[in-house]
Amino acid sequence: MSIVAALGHGPGNGPAPAPVRRARGGAYLLLAPGLAYLGLFFVVPVVALLATSLYVPVPGGDVGQFQPAFEWANYTRALATYWPQMVRSFAYALIATLAALVIAYPMAYVIAVRARGRVFLQGMLLVLVIAPFFTSFILRTVAWKQILADESFVVAAMRAVSLLPPDGRLTATSFAVVAGLTYNFLPFMTLPIYASLERLDPRLVEAGADLYANGPTTFWRVTLPLSMPGVVSGTLLTFIPASGDYVNSVLLGNNTTTMIGQVVDSRFFKVSDYPTAAALSVVLMVAILLLVTAYVRRSGTEELL
Repeated sequence: MSIVAALGHGPGNGPAPAPVRRARGGAYLLLAPGLAYLGLFFVVPVVALLATSLYVPVPGGDVGQFQPAFEWANYTRALATYWPQMVRSFAYALIATLAALVIAYPMAYVIAVRARGRVFLQGMLLVLVIAPFFTSFILRTVAWKQILADESFVVAAMRAVSLLPPDGRLTATSFAVVAGLTYNFLPFMTLPIYASLERLDPRLVEAGADLYANGPTTFWRVTLPLSMPGVVSGTLLTFIPASGDYVNSVLLGNNTTTMIGQVVDSRFFKVSDYPTAAALSVVLMVAILLLVTAYVRRSGTEELL
């Protein structure tokens, strides 16, 4: 007979000891502030958004007056009207995410692997990556508007080498919107990849060389697979906010580059069409959730969910 059974605290021998109950009570007490915060600032707004998406106009009421209902047709009307903006938002976000990945991975690799052991150099490179956070998001986007302006040196240089026609421009184009998204969310891609590469055991790379693998083979077979959690995290942190962004499309785009964030902003604050704006917001959230779930499961990193 075990000591636990002899003392009468084994399975089926009565209630759990008091210390265990106190420990559970303490754990729930520690969770209470976080759960209250999530309930107040996440669950309640989402429920309110869902309710608003089903509202109908008050008969004979003024513009912006709605009453509770279950008007599911709000979703079909919103999608039928604004599906191009929805598709465009996901397309821009996907292109910006891929561009950020192509730029960020070499940067993170240099900082984490090539600069390993050189504390000052590594710190300076990290500061350069994080430095954009020191200024306003809108200010950074306005700066890109100046960089890509018709009279800027970038446009002049591209015209000089015939990359742009004499009357070509970069502002108020899809290229400018994607460039702004890529730049503004580049740190969100770089830092998770850097964190994964920083934890990479150098002995694993050395083992690949000992097994007669050249540099590219070692990278594809050892370094890249081990850094995939950082890649997945970075792509999610870039794609999700880029899908709902509207600042870049407002400042760098035109009427043909409208993203779904602009539509939601306009329906909420300019037209006062709250049900349509809420329905589009719900559809955007659900679509992102489904895409993210499928992507994480396909990449084999379900533990990130």
